[in-house]
Amino acid sequence: MARLFDAYVIADWTAAEGKKLGENSVWIGVAKRDVRFRLYTETHNVATRAEGEAMIRSILADHAKRGDRVLLGFDFSFGYPAGTAARLGLKDTPAWSALWKFVASNIVDKVDNTNNRYQIAAKMNRLMTDEAWPFWGAPAKQAQRWLTTTKPPAGSGADIPEYRATELAIKGGKLQPKSNWQMHGAGAVGGQTLVGIPMVRRLLESLGASAAVWPFGTGWRALDTADVEPLSVVVAEVWPSMWPTTVAAGEFKDQAQVRTTAEALALMDERGDLSKAFGPKKGTDDAVIALVQDEEGWILGV
Repeated sequence: MARLFDAYVIADWTAAEGKKLGENSVWIGVAKRDVRFRLYTETHNVATRAEGEAMIRSILADHAKRGDRVLLGFDFSFGYPAGTAARLGLKDTPAWSALWKFVASNIVDKVDNTNNRYQIAAKMNRLMTDEAWPFWGAPAKQAQRWLTTTKPPAGSGADIPEYRATELAIKGGKLQPKSNWQMHGAGAVGGQTLVGIPMVRRLLESLGASAAVWPFGTGWRALDTADVEPLSVVVAEVWPSMWPTTVAAGEFKDQAQVRTTAEALALMDERGDLSKAFGPKKGTDDAVIALVQDEEGWILGV
């Protein structure tokens, strides 16, 4: 089977405020082939999300000139647990698109990395429950009536799922997924998701018909060359911790993770296994398929 992609670009995003290089900053890993079709990787580190977005646009433009097809992966959630859009009072369909529009119109993320993610988490709590949940976790100076520094008491917002179906599929294994509702503290992904979604939305708007976001724009199904050939970019959610990583001498952990994730996906594509990874496992319930492609999204490779 022919390869689906020519290059694999993986971005490790951050919600950090202030400019920062090295650990816990924006890293971009690129796996591509040289003139002899040998796979090699390069990594880039930038101090702000704005620089990261500009670099991704430049990498994609270079590959587009060559007629390459690119798999672009980001390490934050593309959706929220089922029912989030409805609880926010969003009427448009599909739910994922309504939520992306809501987040993009509320988040202010400046070129120096300052952003209002905690205020928006509090606003979403107010709209969803008028309590300090489901979003939780904030530095003391950002805490307020609708967002607390600590996890809410057990049973608070018990009708709201803590995880999406994709995280539930991982739970109980070696890796412990994090909830989109956690905004602060070790492993928090809530902030990255809030600042990340508007950036992906801008990228897709600028790429137009040459790009699709999986599984929302493609359907949750195995993709073959006929699906990918008309496109120059397929954007997917990834979780670098899923792939075995050895940190080389002089490498940062985040740097090693974007490198090895790009390499792992390239090798899956080489073996013909990547196509199936875009679809659900056999026997998945139709209701789950609809939920994943209309609202929640899925992590590639789960």
